Amino acid sequence: MPVPSSNPDRQPEPDAPSGGLFAPEEVAAPPCPAELMPDAPLAARMRPRTLEEFVGQESVVGPGTLLRRAIERDQLTSVLFWGPPGCGKSTLAQIIARVTHARFDNYSAVTSGVADVRKVIEAARERRKKTGQKTILFVDEIHRWNKAQQDALLPHVEDGTIVLIGATTENPYFEVNAPLLSRSRLFRLERLSDEAIRRLLERALAEPERGLGHLNVVADPDALDHLAQIAGGDARNALNALEAAALAAVPDAAGKRHLTLALAEEGAQARQLAYDKTGDEHYDTISAFIKSLRGSDPDGALYWLAKMLLAGEDIRFIARRLVIFASEDVGNADPMALVLANAAAQAVMFVGLPEAQLTLAQAVTYLAAAPKSNAATIAIGRALEEIRTHGAQPVPKHLRDSHYPGGKKLGHGKGYLYPHDFPGHYVEQEYLPPGVQGLPFYEPTEEGAEARLKRRMEDRRTRQSEEKPGDTPTNST
Repeated sequence: MPVPSSNPDRQPEPDAPSGGLFAPEEVAAPPCPAELMPDAPLAARMRPRTLEEFVGQESVVGPGTLLRRAIERDQLTSVLFWGPPGCGKSTLAQIIARVTHARFDNYSAVTSGVADVRKVIEAARERRKKTGQKTILFVDEIHRWNKAQQDALLPHVEDGTIVLIGATTENPYFEVNAPLLSRSRLFRLERLSDEAIRRLLERALAEPERGLGHLNVVADPDALDHLAQIAGGDARNALNALEAAALAAVPDAAGKRHLTLALAEEGAQARQLAYDKTGDEHYDTISAFIKSLRGSDPDGALYWLAKMLLAGEDIRFIARRLVIFASEDVGNADPMALVLANAAAQAVMFVGLPEAQLTLAQAVTYLAAAPKSNAATIAIGRALEEIRTHGAQPVPKHLRDSHYPGGKKLGHGKGYLYPHDFPGHYVEQEYLPPGVQGLPFYEPTEEGAEARLKRRMEDRRTRQSEEKPGDTPTNST
């Protein structure tokens, strides 16, 4: 049975597949917003229908861009749209469905599997032979398919049987198979700006058929600003909050509804934070957090800490990162940093939220303001690289354990100089096996307490070079 199309320029498709998770009419291009039921959510009714209505992603699909030209010329190749929820990935795919002369099959990786896609591919192969018509397969949330399911698409994308449009909120470099990624052009859609969301809100208020124009809503500027800011870059959240606030407004004698800031706050309820504890926002936010600490900016570090706390990040994860940071980036410039970070990690587990945020804030501000040194981090890296490159050498005999029976008979410990028997509890002797390269491993900096360590090491070397030969103690064990 032919599949109906919303594009009058497209011909009915012969030999459409039957069965699977979708009925034939569901596989066709999605309905225009005007065709939706009047009680559909505002975000669904106001979904942009054309590229001209699509806002907020000008760098990706604005006039003159590569993607825009490919869509307008109906010459689209396989693409992946990557971006946070509500940024326009599915909307852009639906716009393509309405302008292309290709067959457009719309699937969700949440509810469909390889068996369904194989039917589409078989139909696409037959269609291509009989009519030469291309097939575009849109897979929403493609990251939900496993490796085997994604692999099923590879040969058909490669030979042109289908043109794939994949949409994902997750980083495709981790969630999409490398072969499939290499056969597709990746477009990164960013979170919508407050300005772009406000334009969408104003359009919805003015639109009489699909939007809220028939309600005669007069919105205060600060109310729209609040809705735009509270949405977290998600147009869907903003539009649905606008609808809730507008419906809550009581018409006055003239039939106008006054949308105030108070109503906007009530409609939005709470800020929607774009944060996934296993996704990009998790890693990007902790990256910004650590970089703010390393950059000695307490305000920046507190901002990203607050975001993680409000998003429900595991406080144990934050505390562990602080302990690591204390050694990695503060080091011996302030040895108390590790003590404080470790104490904070223990206190966080003992106290719990919400009070634990005070402990985290204390540790964060201390670590951010502390002097910084990565000399210890560099030192262990050099030592590890030396052993990886040249192998681990045997322990020199004078450093070997001689406390077990027979140890001294083997010559273990012979010639070892006991530092406490020497002035200043220091004596120069070799502690490394012969042939070790890349020295010195540890080079203390001039920062904070580490500067004292550096001077002490230099003083020891100077004093040792000035000592006369034979100035050794009588007892060395």
